[in-house]
Amino acid sequence: MAKHQPFLISIVLRGLKMARLYEYIGPDDIRLSVAAYPVGIRIKSVDALKSWINQTMQKPNTWGLIAATFVVDSEGYIRVADRHSEHIACAGGKSVLSAGEIFFAYNKQNFEVVEITNQSTGYCPEPESWSQVEKALEQIPLPHPGNFTTEFIFRRCPVCCQLNIVKDDLFLCAVCNTNLPKIWNCDC
Repeated sequence: MAKHQPFLISIVLRGLKMARLYEYIGPDDIRLSVAAYPVGIRIKSVDALKSWINQTMQKPNTWGLIAATFVVDSEGYIRVADRHSEHIACAGGKSVLSAGEIFFAYNKQNFEVVEITNQSTGYCPEPESWSQVEKALEQIPLPHPGNFTTEFIFRRCPVCCQLNIVKDDLFLCAVCNTNLPKIWNCDC
């Protein structure tokens, strides 16, 4: 069986770069193992978020936060699933505008996003994908911190092909110590 060859798509409209769609670049065995899992619930309102929390019996963690896996689908909506879900399942196997983990708090009769990351080794979205997340959250509307509270920078090693998370602005492969490119290359 041929290996799935993911790639990065940029949407260009009338010469303006609009958004980047990230295809799944994680392991094929994960993609195949979750193919029949339910797609994440599209959240278009605070009521939809409340309904998902109640129907799936989400419970606050030690800090009183409800954690979830999220993606921003190609139409610009947030989809959420249980935090233990794979992003590829949440996205229904499709490309996304962003992905990560999101933490909701219930304050004074309403929900807000208090923590959010772009941590998804299946899609490896760039920190710049925040603009798509922000648009999706403001459609609901949900108060949010204004940026990813923790940002991850992903790079693939051009020598050993290992996926790396760049730490402390050190662009070195953790496996073979090769310099990593400054631009996103996770689809190679």
